[in-house]
This record gives sequence, C-alpha cells and structure tokens, in this order.
Amino acid sequence: MSSATPTDPRQAEPKPPFQEQPQAPPGSDAQMQTRPDYGEQSYRGHDRLTGRVALITGADSGIGRAVALAFAREGADVAIAYLSEHEDATETERLVEQAGRTALTIAGDLADTRHCEDVVAKAVQRFGRIDLLVNNASFQGKSVERFEELSAERVEHTFRTNILAMFSLVRSALPHMQAGAVVINTASIQAYQPSPDILDYAATKGAIVAFTKGLATSLIARGIRVNAVAPGPVWTPLIAQSYDEKHLQHFGENSPMGRPAQPAELAPAYVFLASDESRYVSGEVLGVTGGRVLP
Repeated sequence: MSSATPTDPRQAEPKPPFQEQPQAPPGSDAQMQTRPDYGEQSYRGHDRLTGRVALITGADSGIGRAVALAFAREGADVAIAYLSEHEDATETERLVEQAGRTALTIAGDLADTRHCEDVVAKAVQRFGRIDLLVNNASFQGKSVERFEELSAERVEHTFRTNILAMFSLVRSALPHMQAGAVVINTASIQAYQPSPDILDYAATKGAIVAFTKGLATSLIARGIRVNAVAPGPVWTPLIAQSYDEKHLQHFGENSPMGRPAQPAELAPAYVFLASDESRYVSGEVLGVTGGRVLP
C-alpha cells in the first residue's frame, strides 16, 4: 500500500456518513451499500509468507477478508472459516485463488466447540499443517441503550464466539503447528475504552488481550509466537449491522484521524506479525487505532 507521493492519512479513505445495513448479525458484505476497501487494488505482496498455510476465522468479509487477500499475495495458502455468508466467502476464495494460492472454505458456527475442532481437522486434511492461525471471527450484537437489554443468552453467545472459540481452536491446532508457527488474535480498542452499548463485545476483547499475553508466555518454549492486533473503528459488515443510521452518520469521527479505518489498512499489521520480520515479537498487542493511544 505504498505510493510515490505520501498520502495524508486523514484523507486516505472515505469518511462518514455511512448507511445502515438492516439485517441480522453478523452482516454481509454483499448487501452493504457502502462497500469496504479490502486492498484489491492496493495491496502488493513481497513473498513474506511463501509456502505457509494460514487458517483465518471470520475470513468471509471485513478484516478477515483483507488479511486473507494479503496473506495470499504474500504467498500463503488460506483456509477461510466463516459462519454462513456463502456469497461473501466465495468472493474471498476468488481473491485468494486470483493471487495464485489455494483456498479452502469451511462454514459453521464457532460457538460450537465441535465445529472448532472440525475446522482445524478440515484445514489439516487439505494442507497437512497450520503455520498461521488468525483468530478473527467475532459476534457483535445490536447496540443497546440500557444494560438490562444485554440478555444472558446474548452475553453467553458473544463469549462463546469471541473468546471461548479461541481456546478451542488453539487447543485443536497446536498438534499441527511447529516451531516458527504464529497465532494472531483480533482484539480491539474496546478492550481499553469499552462502549457501554456493546459491553458484552468489549468484555470479550479485554479477555482476548489477557488470553494473548498468557498464551504467548505458554507457547514461546515451543517456538510459537502469539500476538494480537487491536483495531480502532473499522468499516466492516459487523459495524453496519450493529448500529442505526443515526450512529453510522458519525461512525469513526471521534478517531483522532476523523474517520474509521478500512479493512485494507489493517492487513499489513497482520502480515508483519505473521512474517519472520517480527520474529522477536511475542505477547504484544499492536494497536491500529487511528491515533488513539493504547494504555
């Protein structure tokens, strides 16, 4: 994502207002009226991940699709895990294959521990191993006005999808990971500056930060690095389906840059953490927040 002339980061991508996407979570890129930028026209690979095998959850759209595209253009084969957005997953598959790499799509609900095990098994059956595990899939429900609207059922589902699935995926993947393998988790600015209207989601992101740091300490003796990326506001289907039009009119404006990120602007952080260029980095949370300082 480079050019001969430096770009003002405040003006590099679209600003609000954005339009509401009236549909059930987790959202669909194919139905968005204002489409995110995944890096199709901008990302250039440099063979940083040649010959590696990546399993990326939530890779049908949003940050996951941008990471899948970037990893493929860096030389990795990609297993694309997603819930049920088949049209979106097919587009990610096309982008990976267009980059000359092999793609595998795996649908199902990661809130189910058995499906987490099945995802790993299918990826290993196809590719033989896992070099890069990107735990990116998340559930974010509709924003609420009062705490009492966060039902016990919703909170449990959010935790099962966002953090308990990471335990299951890592547990299943470890027998197929060797020294030099990498785990990258998607945290969030919400771990540090939680929004009350999506407090269940924010709480899981805080748990992911602790999970990342503890897992890194546990696995470094095996030569496996673990890090996380903490995005600030990012324009994805997850956002479009969580907020009403009034909120979307101003989404990301409170960022120091005055706009949200696009998924393409997150992908390079994942590539860095996946590549040997970060081989001395483990247990870190890399903020891509548009200027908000992580504590």
